[in-house]
Amino acid sequence: MNSISHLALKHAVWLCAMLGCLTARADVIFDRISAYNHIQVIDEGDTRRLSFNGSWETRMSLAFPLTGHFEYTEYFQMPWIWNTNIHRVLMAGLGGGSTQRAYQHYYTNVLVDTVEIDPVVVSVAQQYFHVTETPQLRIHTNDARMFLLRSTNTYDVIIMDAYSTTRYGSSLPAHLTTREFFTIANARLSTNGVLAYNVIGQIQGYRASVVGAIYRTMKQVFPQVYLFPASESENVVLIGTKSNEYFDLAKVQADAVSLMRSGRVTLRTFYVRTANFIAQPPPSANQSPILTDDYAPIESLLQGSQ
Repeated sequence: MNSISHLALKHAVWLCAMLGCLTARADVIFDRISAYNHIQVIDEGDTRRLSFNGSWETRMSLAFPLTGHFEYTEYFQMPWIWNTNIHRVLMAGLGGGSTQRAYQHYYTNVLVDTVEIDPVVVSVAQQYFHVTETPQLRIHTNDARMFLLRSTNTYDVIIMDAYSTTRYGSSLPAHLTTREFFTIANARLSTNGVLAYNVIGQIQGYRASVVGAIYRTMKQVFPQVYLFPASESENVVLIGTKSNEYFDLAKVQADAVSLMRSGRVTLRTFYVRTANFIAQPPPSANQSPILTDDYAPIESLLQGSQ
């Protein structure tokens, strides 16, 4: 290191310290390799994080467990706009339970079934992230597609946030991305049912081809598909509705106001999140494939989108 860069580094460290931006000490309080993941729980200051194979899955404030979560999880409450009579929700993927805690807090009369394939994740969520099974929150250790195939329940909302890890990092399990899977999910939805699906990626740029493929595949099954790209992370939550009715931004925001005024939705940022609503297909949709059980090249799409 030459003297100029050394002085610059010293100045940067001094400035960071003066501004209070030096990071707090990170303590690994749980570290285990399960059948599916290398799982770590890490405390840093007032924040607890859950890591799978080096990727952040959950973030939670230790002082206020209902806060500190990743922004994209709030888009899992957007289905209320299309179905104002939600009683039963299925969520695939538990992680640290940010969405489950939110539903337990904001919607006390809603039953949430959670499907998580990794029993160690279930144990960690319960021990370190305030996830508690109650009559309104039930956890099933199973594969999400197998659970839906065997289920006789009807859900008002199905939320997909299940990820695996490949050589390209966090990846969608291929069997949960196909037209056949969405057909199975659609059959388990109520008349005004809604499916919300988290994709790590962006509308344009990083992993845009994956976003386009999921959009195009969902559109094979659901009459309307919308997007909510997160502002603070590389996540896009896609919304598929059984209803044919088309919603534009004005209607989405008007219905959000109505839901908040009625007290049906009490999440303070609910209306703010509607600003990210997109009704048009992502630019990559025309070039992305329709995913099927016979052809779901998720890894190839990831390889071309890094």
